[in-house]
Amino acid sequence: MSDLAVCFDELPTRGGGRVGVARLNAPKALNALSLEMIQRLEAKLDTWAVDRSVVAVWLEGAGDKAFCAGGDVVALYRSLAEQDDTHVAERDGLFAETYFTAEYRLDHRIHTYPKPILVWGDGIVMGGGLGLMAGGFQRLVTETTRIAMPEITIGLYPDIGASWFLGRMPPGLGAYLGLTGAQLNARDALDLGLADRLIPRGRRDDLLGALAEADYGDQGSAARRLAVETVLDRFEARDQAPEGQVWSQRDHLQSLVGETGAADAVSRILADTRDDPWLAANRARLEVGCPMSAHLVWRMLERHRHSGLADAFRDELGLSVQCCRQGDFPEGVRALLIDKDKQPRWSHVDVASVPEADIQALMTSPWSDEKHPLRDLGVGHRVG
Repeated sequence: MSDLAVCFDELPTRGGGRVGVARLNAPKALNALSLEMIQRLEAKLDTWAVDRSVVAVWLEGAGDKAFCAGGDVVALYRSLAEQDDTHVAERDGLFAETYFTAEYRLDHRIHTYPKPILVWGDGIVMGGGLGLMAGGFQRLVTETTRIAMPEITIGLYPDIGASWFLGRMPPGLGAYLGLTGAQLNARDALDLGLADRLIPRGRRDDLLGALAEADYGDQGSAARRLAVETVLDRFEARDQAPEGQVWSQRDHLQSLVGETGAADAVSRILADTRDDPWLAANRARLEVGCPMSAHLVWRMLERHRHSGLADAFRDELGLSVQCCRQGDFPEGVRALLIDKDKQPRWSHVDVASVPEADIQALMTSPWSDEKHPLRDLGVGHRVG
């Protein structure tokens, strides 16, 4: 197997075009998204965008366990741990700024890409993996797909554009997912608009072969999309999806979240007594999760209820860097992934005790609008 962080290939099509194939190549790490992966993938997408012979792009992860299990939070932790731990508020956020800026640019690029991107969301799709998948033209799930935004367990919050797309789910459901880190299966993803098609994982090779044999017409934008959709129509098999966990309980979930604030929502969820294994797992995750994260989930969904995608990414960048510099993120990663004692020492005892001043400190951008690293996001991007 290649040692490259991302492997690329191009499949020739019947009409003389090509399908670009990108594969995240860190299966032992469940394809956790490293900075090198981000940089290589964006560079190749830029090349394919202006290559008229490339008709579509296929994005997947190596191995049979995960598309991408999230961002490389261990690398972020190590960059922060190099600083003096006695001066938490003065941590150097340089790597964090570089990493998150590159990640959010890539995610936005996928959302706005001029050619059809098909994302093969097989296996685990969490955090940064969902950031890659969310913007795809066709987001493909399989019977093994497991999606989650579990940032509350590490002192972060649902970023990668989730401040924007979680709020566009039916009222309250996005907030519930962000607060609890709930795991979703393929049926849930389809019901909530996080996926477009269910394709049995055993049909992957046949599907790629069919994409290579498809007729892309004049290879214009409309022809490319039509060709991809026509192929996928032949492979979709929603009858193979597992039973959903969210849609049948949406009224109950909405009643738990309410609209009065993070502390009230957390209190309602933890007090819920409905006997259901999925709900119980969500309660348990929230109970030991980061109190500050619960407030950040709520505030970001409020702030971006009516915003644009680029604005959400800009806001997330500032918050993510602040979480690294002065928030609970390093402690959360330490407890879960470094020392693995699962005993995080959060800055606050519970959600109700978090002062407004502490929330505002994290949500204040480190930069002015003129100096923001993503100030140009969504402006004048190249087309293919």
